Amino acid sequence: MAPSIALSSFRSKPHVAPFAGPPWYAAAAWLASAIAAQATFVHALAIRGVAPSFVLVVVVWYAIRVDARRAAVYGLIAGLCEDALSAGTGAAWMISTGISAVIASMLSRGFFSDSVPLVGGVTVLATLLRALIFWAAMALGGYPAGLGAMHLRQALFEAFLNGAIVIAAMLAVRRFEARR
Repeated sequence: MAPSIALSSFRSKPHVAPFAGPPWYAAAAWLASAIAAQATFVHALAIRGVAPSFVLVVVVWYAIRVDARRAAVYGLIAGLCEDALSAGTGAAWMISTGISAVIASMLSRGFFSDSVPLVGGVTVLATLLRALIFWAAMALGGYPAGLGAMHLRQALFEAFLNGAIVIAAMLAVRRFEARR
C-alpha cells in the first residue's frame, strides 16, 4: 500500500490557472453585437471611405483578457463570421483575425488589461497586423497587389479609428463604474 501512496504524488496533474476572462455568454453577446453592427450600419460611420472595425475591437478586448488559445478560438470564430458575410474573401478574415487575436493576447501578458494607453496601442498594432495578413492572404488568392498605397492609407486610418473607439469605450466604462 505504501508504494501506491508514494507514486500518487508523481501522477498529479500540473497546476492550471483558473480562467479569469469574461464569461462566455458576455463574450458571445459582444461578438454577435459587433458582427451585427458591422454588417448593418457601421459602413454609414465611414470617414473618407474607411470604417472602424467593431469586430476587431471586441476581439482585442477579449484577447487581452485571456490566454492565447482562447484568443485564437475567439478570433477564428469572429473572422469566420466576417468571411461568411463578405463576398470573395475566402478565409482571409478568419486567418488575419485569428493571428491578430493571438498576438494581442501574447502582447498583453506584461501589463494590466485596464491600461488605457497600452490597450489603445495593442488595438492599433492588431489593426495594422490584421490588415497586413488580410491583404497578404488575398494576394495569395489572386487579388491584384497594385493597390498597396490605398490599402496602407485605409489600414492606418482604421487603426486610428479602432484605437480611438477602444479608448473612448474604456473611459466611458470607467466613468460609468465610478458613478456607481
